[in-house]
Amino acid sequence: MGTRRPTPAERERAWMKRALALARRGWGQTVPNPMVGAVVVRAGRIVGEGYHARFGSAHAEVVALAKAGAKARGATVFVTLEPCAHWGKTPPCTDALIAAGVARVVCAVRDPGGHSGGGARKLRRAGIVVEFGLEAEAARELNAAFFFVHTAPGRPWVTLKIALSADGAVARRGKRRATITAAAANREVHRMRAQSDAIAIGIGTALADDPDLTVRLVRLPRVPPVRVVFDRRSRLPLKSRLVASAMRVPTVVVAAAKAPRRELKLFRKGVEVLHARTLGRALQLLVRHDVRALLVEAGPGMAKAFLAARVVDRIVIFRAPRRLGAGAIAAFDNASFLDRFRVVARHRFGPDVMTVYDPRARMT
Repeated sequence: MGTRRPTPAERERAWMKRALALARRGWGQTVPNPMVGAVVVRAGRIVGEGYHARFGSAHAEVVALAKAGAKARGATVFVTLEPCAHWGKTPPCTDALIAAGVARVVCAVRDPGGHSGGGARKLRRAGIVVEFGLEAEAARELNAAFFFVHTAPGRPWVTLKIALSADGAVARRGKRRATITAAAANREVHRMRAQSDAIAIGIGTALADDPDLTVRLVRLPRVPPVRVVFDRRSRLPLKSRLVASAMRVPTVVVAAAKAPRRELKLFRKGVEVLHARTLGRALQLLVRHDVRALLVEAGPGMAKAFLAARVVDRIVIFRAPRRLGAGAIAAFDNASFLDRFRVVARHRFGPDVMTVYDPRARMT
């Protein structure tokens, strides 16, 4: 018996998945624009493909059409986001599609932007068939922060990241940070940082670990993420790594109480201090500082505060096989609460397993 040939619907899904894979190549480089991929198909074959490589560069559809050349005429274009119909850093993608003579455009999702959306309407006026919905969930997840700020402005998209030992701990009591995950998982954390506008920790983590909070193990992002320390009384040490590098990498302290003398010393080192008595207010201030995607590398206190305030959009748990033993600091009073949430993704990185939960969607 021969191998079963894929159905037309299966082939179209595969082409959209290829477009999504291409889009991911723009990771960390397109902000504040979304990552977008495009595939041009004619007579059942890919004749051109492309992705948005960097903010200000040609969009995915234009790159794919250029590679397709004359073969784009009468073709179908699979694109992960509705083509833009406005002039920005580049001309409208709709104009390029119309000029190329494509017959059909299949979009995973609509563009939620008020100034950039409306591309489908323009394409249809030109006689091009436009369809939506293929791999829509994956496309929204890829650019979750982009969609969130357009549909629910007022705070950033918040991802809570925690590394857990096999016995549910984050650190040994009374000691400096214990390395829990292996190299592959650590690289994935840095990849997450590269697609974030800001990385946040609590003052407890800052004092115990003295971290850099920079992107180091993967391709550097176009714009380095802001380092944010939730520090009620502005206790961040002036000799810490964060303060020492604040002139090079933007660093923010979020304080509840004003401490003018201390804040002046931090300011002279390049640290900006924001005042917020509540977590909700702090997130409002951060989004005004162009923080759309916030990665919270949380200790137990920060995790509890963010979850209690219901401002977490994704929980990313890295589970390692090693144990920290009796007396170690537990991340949660009872980690079984995670089982109530929908699992968005699960991947293995070496010996460690990463699970992504949606705390807004409870399992039934």
